[in-house]
Amino acid sequence: MSTVVRKEDAHRLVDQLPADATWDDLMHEIYVREAIEKGLEDSNAGRIKDVNEIRKKYGLPE
Repeated sequence: MSTVVRKEDAHRLVDQLPADATWDDLMHEIYVREAIEKGLEDSNAGRIKDVNEIRKKYGLPE
């Protein structure tokens, strides 16, 4: 589910990019912002797993 984008937030995101930013730079910033927001939503909803559980699943040291 996508969240509603406020124009002010979009303008702020574009304004903080350097003057020589590319479309790829902008898309990367949008992707990072969306990933963080989704992660926070999952965390707030209790959809989390312990890091040791994930490490064990992939055979990584705890």
